[in-house]
This record gives sequence, C-alpha cells and structure tokens, in this order.
Amino acid sequence: MTNLDRELKQLKEDIIGMMHLVQSQLKKANKAFTKQSVSMAKEIHSVENRVNATELSISKNCENLIALYNPVAGDLRLVLAALKIVIYLERIGDHADKIARYVRKEKISSEIDAKLLEAISFDAIFDTALEMVNDAIDGFINENTEVARLVFVKDEIVNKFYKKAVIALAGKKTDHSEDAINILYLFSIVNKLERVGDLAKNIAEETIFYVEAKILKHANLKKK
Repeated sequence: MTNLDRELKQLKEDIIGMMHLVQSQLKKANKAFTKQSVSMAKEIHSVENRVNATELSISKNCENLIALYNPVAGDLRLVLAALKIVIYLERIGDHADKIARYVRKEKISSEIDAKLLEAISFDAIFDTALEMVNDAIDGFINENTEVARLVFVKDEIVNKFYKKAVIALAGKKTDHSEDAINILYLFSIVNKLERVGDLAKNIAEETIFYVEAKILKHANLKKK
C-alpha cells in the first residue's frame, strides 16, 4: 500500500466518522424535540463545535492530499467529493443544532397541539429526512450508487410533506400568542428538515460522482 493509498483510506474513515457524528446529532434533535428534553438539546449544542472542527480538519487534509500527491482519476474524484461532502455534513449538523435550540431555549411550548403535528405530518417528514441521511451515508460507505439513488426518491416525498405542512401551518388560525409562536417555530423546523433532505441528496450526488465518474447535476441539465 502506497502512502497515497493510506492517506485516502484515512480520509474515507474520517468522513465516515463525521457522517456518523452528524447522523447522531440529527437523531438526538428528533428525540430532544419529541421529549422536549433540554438536557439532550444542550448535549447537541456541545457537540456542534466538534462537528465544525472535523469539517475544517478534513477539508485541510484534502487540500494537503492534492498538493502533496497530485491524485488522479478515482483518487482525485474521492478527494473532490470529500471536500463537498464534509460541507454538506456540517450544514446538516448545523440544522440539527438549530432544531435543538428551540428546545434548549424553551421557545416551543411543551403543549403543542398533537393534531397540528399530525396535520403537518411532522413525524413523517422527520423520519423521511433521517432515512435520506442514512441512505446517503450507506451509499458512500459501501460505494453503492443504487442505495444513494434511493435518496432522490425520498426527496420527492419530503418535498410533498413540506408543501403540505406549509399549507397547514399557513391556514392555522389562533387568538393565542403562544400558539402563534409555536406555529412559527414549527414552520422553521420543517423548513430545516426540507433542507436536510436537499443536503442528503447532494451527498448522494457526490457519491455517484466519486463511484461512477458521473456528474449528475450536469447530466440533468443536458436532459432539460
């Protein structure tokens, strides 16, 4: 095994480690909201700095790899994909932290109308966003583009849930300021989940670029 091979192996292990860290952050954000757990929300915030530091460290390593080893073909694609993937992961972690912030600062009342949550399919949109992140991670780890492409199918589902939630929240009338505040924060959360889905799709696209040497965005533009 050459030095470049060892460096690339370590790079992929570092990315996978960051993936699992961010995956855990998003799962904890779901639990923190569901249980209105301030302690868990604070735990998410404390780990956020670690997520940011990991992103910077991996990005720096990628730059060093290019400068020192001048990788080509598949090796170069891995490094280029890694540079983008860690940015997307950091943003997912940031969204998880912002969701937890509403719980941490007790901005959302613990007495959110269960019927409202059901009307906006809150659990379904959160679960589907999590599934998208899981599929994107599995696709990268196993270099399985079929699994990565599952993310695109689920992205359409998340988008439908999101549109449904926006309509439901916009049509919700209330005379209580506390309920109005909750509606605003719920809208913010579902918006962040929709963005998480988009970021998971971006990761899947980079996996396909790395494994199959296909630039999916450009291919879609040509079709259009």
